[in-house]
Amino acid sequence: MWRLNKVRHKAARQGDSELRLKRREREKALRQARRDRQLVSKRLLLNEDEDQPEVTMDTNSGEQDVVSLFHKLQHTGPEREAHLKALSKALRDPSAQLTFIKQENSMHLLVGLLTGSNATCRLQAVRCLHELSHSAHTNVAPACLPATPYLLTYLSGQSTKFTELCLYTLGNLCPDSDVVKEKLLAQGIIPALASCIENQRHNLAVVEAVGFTLSQLLQSKDAADKIIPMILASSLPSHLLSVLTPDPKFGLAPAIECAWCLHYLTCSIEDNTVLLSRGALLKCSSLLVSLGGAVAEGNKEEGMELLICPLLRCVGNLLSSCPVETLNSQVGDVGIVVALCALLQAYLQTQPALARESAWVLNNLTAYSSALCSALLTLNLIPGLIQLLPFSQGINTMILRVLANIAHKKKEFCVQLAHLGLLSALCATLKMADQEMVTLSMDVLFMLVVSGPQVAEEFVRQGGVSLLEAIQYNSEGEIRRRATHLLEHHLLSYSSYCSDTPCS
Repeated sequence: MWRLNKVRHKAARQGDSELRLKRREREKALRQARRDRQLVSKRLLLNEDEDQPEVTMDTNSGEQDVVSLFHKLQHTGPEREAHLKALSKALRDPSAQLTFIKQENSMHLLVGLLTGSNATCRLQAVRCLHELSHSAHTNVAPACLPATPYLLTYLSGQSTKFTELCLYTLGNLCPDSDVVKEKLLAQGIIPALASCIENQRHNLAVVEAVGFTLSQLLQSKDAADKIIPMILASSLPSHLLSVLTPDPKFGLAPAIECAWCLHYLTCSIEDNTVLLSRGALLKCSSLLVSLGGAVAEGNKEEGMELLICPLLRCVGNLLSSCPVETLNSQVGDVGIVVALCALLQAYLQTQPALARESAWVLNNLTAYSSALCSALLTLNLIPGLIQLLPFSQGINTMILRVLANIAHKKKEFCVQLAHLGLLSALCATLKMADQEMVTLSMDVLFMLVVSGPQVAEEFVRQGGVSLLEAIQYNSEGEIRRRATHLLEHHLLSYSSYCSDTPCS
C-alpha cells in the first residue's frame, strides 16, 4: 500500500524560519476547520529564494517604500528585476497594499510587466499580484481585475512555479468580491481550470493548486445556481476523481483539495446522478476502504483525517441519489463497512466528530442495503458497535439507527442481534436521560421482541418488564405509550413463566 506522507506546502523550503512554521500552522488550522463548516481561506506561497524571514516594517516606511519602488519601476533599466522583487516584499504590509493600488496606473504597470518579454520580470510581477491577492482589504481584489485575463491565459504555461502562483492568486481573489467572481466566470475560469488540470495531471503541485482555486469558487453562496452547472458540464469532476489516489512520494495534499471540491459539489446539489455516472461513489468508497485499512493497522499520520472527512461526506451524500438496486455495485464490496467500523473505533476518543461522520455513512448504507446489514453480522462487527452505545456526542444515537436498520431488514437479523447482546445493551440505554436515545431504544426493542417469542422471553428474563413499568410511570407522552404497548401486547404474557432478574 502507498505510504501516507504528511501534508506539506511545496513552495516552502527545508529548514523554514519560525515565520514560515507559523504560517504552516495557520494553514493547517484553516484546513482542519473545514471538518465542521465550509470555509474559504487564502494561501500565500513563500518565495523559495528567501533566506531571511520577513522584516516587519513600520507603516510609514512600507508606504514610502512602495511609492519609491513604483516610481523606479516606471523607468526601464537593469535594476528593474531587483525593484520588482523588493516591491513584492514591500506589498506584504497591509497599508502598503492600499497605497500601491491608489497610485495612478499602478495596476497598468504590473500588467505590462506581467505580459512583457522578460521572464524574470513576469515571475516577480505575478508574485506582486499574489501578495496583493492575499490582502485582507476587500477593495484590493477588484483593483487586480485588469490582470485576471492574463493570469487565466498563463495557466496553460509550462513553468510549475509560475502556474502555481497564478492559480493561488486567482483562488485568493475569488471570495473577496462578487464582482471579481462574476468577472472570472465570464472570463472562463472553469474551462481554464479544466484545461490546466488535464494538461498538468502529472504535476501534483499544480493539481493541488487547481483544487484550492476550485474549492474557493465552490464555496460561493450562489455556487449551486451559477457555478456547479458549469463544473458538471466540464471535465473537472472526472479529473478530480482521478486524483483520489494519493501519491507515495508527494503525499495527501492534492487528494485532500480535490476531495473537498467533490464534497462541496455533493452537498450543494440534490441530484448527484451526474457524479454517480462518473463513478464518484465507487471511487470515494474504494479510497475509504484503503484508508480504513491503514487506520486499522495503526497508521494515523497527520493530515489523513483531512482526506477521510470529505470522503465520508461525499459517500453519505451520494447514497441519497444512488438507486437501491445498484448500490452494492456502486460501493464496491463489503469492505466499506469494515473500513467505517475501523474509522469509528480509531477516532472515537481523539476526534469524535470524525467518528460520528463514519457512523452517519454506516447508517446511510445500512438503510438501503440488506447485504451490508448481513455483512456487519457475518463479519462479527456488531459487538464492537454495541460497545459504542454508552458514548455521547451523537455517536450512540447514530449507532442505534444503524442497529435499527439491521433489525428492520429481517426477523432473522433480530434474533442474531439479540444473541450478540443487544437486549442487555438496550436495558442500559432505556435508563438514559437522553430522550432521543430512549425513544430509539424503544423502536429497536419493539422490532426485536416482535421478531419471535424467544427474543421476548429473553428480554423478560433480563428484567425487561420491571424496566418498562418504571418507564411507564416515570416518563411522559410518546415514550410512556410505547412502553405500555410493549408490555400489554408483547411481554406480559411471558412474565408468568420467565424468571425476572434485574438488568445489569
